[in-house]
Amino acid sequence: MKSTVETLSPTRVRLEIEVPFAELEPSLKKAYREIGSQVVIPGFRRGKVPSAVIDQRVGRGAVLNEAVQEVIPTQILAAVREHEVKTLGRPEVEITEFADGQPLKFTAEVDVRPEITLPDLSEIQVTVDALVVSEDDVEEQLKGLRDRFATLKTVERSALVGDFVQIDLVAKVDGEEVPGGSANNISHEVGSGQLVPGLDDVLVGMSAGESTTFTTQLVGGEFEGRDAEVAVTVKSVKDKQLPPVDDEFAQLASEFDTLEELKDDLRTRLSRVKRMEQLYSARDLALKAVIEATDVPAPEGVVKDEVESRKESMNDQLQRIGASFEDYLSTEGKTEEEMDAELNEAAVEGVKVQLVLDTLADAENIQVSDDEFGHEIVHRAQRAGVGPQQYYDQLVQAGVAGAVFGDVRRGKALGLVLERVKIVDSEGTALSLDDLRGPVDEHEGHDHGDHEGHNH
Repeated sequence: MKSTVETLSPTRVRLEIEVPFAELEPSLKKAYREIGSQVVIPGFRRGKVPSAVIDQRVGRGAVLNEAVQEVIPTQILAAVREHEVKTLGRPEVEITEFADGQPLKFTAEVDVRPEITLPDLSEIQVTVDALVVSEDDVEEQLKGLRDRFATLKTVERSALVGDFVQIDLVAKVDGEEVPGGSANNISHEVGSGQLVPGLDDVLVGMSAGESTTFTTQLVGGEFEGRDAEVAVTVKSVKDKQLPPVDDEFAQLASEFDTLEELKDDLRTRLSRVKRMEQLYSARDLALKAVIEATDVPAPEGVVKDEVESRKESMNDQLQRIGASFEDYLSTEGKTEEEMDAELNEAAVEGVKVQLVLDTLADAENIQVSDDEFGHEIVHRAQRAGVGPQQYYDQLVQAGVAGAVFGDVRRGKALGLVLERVKIVDSEGTALSLDDLRGPVDEHEGHDHGDHEGHNH
């Protein structure tokens, strides 16, 4: 095999490869065996068909084609190793010359990792918001807890915003009932906007036993975009009764005996959440600063593949909830071109981050131990709801176990970035990575209303 490499750009090369016909012989023999095991020819046992018969029945061209398809990847790999090319993504192959008995000549264009000169990380400074937990923050968490332990009491008055009503709905278009447009005994919070547009406006002021109609535009189904007449009947009005905020409430809603103990715990948990937000902010700002200080070209082929991958993932998620890509665009008020531009921008940023972290990992000779890799596999398997061995086997079968290994290595490189850049908060206080990680919460795992989740 002879090969040359031509640099097309800082992120792309063209390999020109010539393979003597004699080097195709092992692949030709394998192609004959595989084709022979698949075809059924009278008078011959499967897998025992002579080559000459296969040439006559199937065609020598089919055999040559299968042999070439097997040879090309191995020859590209050999050329990549010979020229020490750091490839990214999939190569684009073009056969330029080939005939039976003659050398195979082809080109392979492939993205490569550009040469990157990293900045001095210690000279980069980023500023994050100061960690402040206000009394308003604590009160907001208490409000969420009170809502969870609220009770509903039927009242003999007209509905107000915040009340819960029991209603029947019937939607019609041109006098005909809309399929799936009727529902009975729905519990709805007035003012929440959870049901059809315009409903909350008419519910305010209605009492039990009253009915009315209003016009709304349908947002789904076969009548999407059409105006519908919706009849609503109020069957009951209920007032939300919130418990008083005192020591008794603290005992009801948590493991604490007093309200002050509950508030202290809320402050601690809010501090942990805000500290995590600081960490994420520092991560994003540090990576952005490093990329801005580094001339990082984004390989077009890799970006294109990343955009397609993100789009495919988005479509999969939408299908799981019964929505389409068109529905999503309509909801977001964006065109497909605008969405493609956003995906492309995000992909470019993501690819640049990977290139910078890979370069840093190489420069610092960052290694990934078996324990670190195994821990990541266990973590991902838990998220996927399968066993670790099954998850790993699936990765190997899909040929992406190396990608997970790379993610772990980049994660360690990212930790190095956060250790070396200067991080200060908006009040001028210097923060270390340990400061951002914070102490372990001794109450971790205790449940008093999952109130920390309301902060996101």
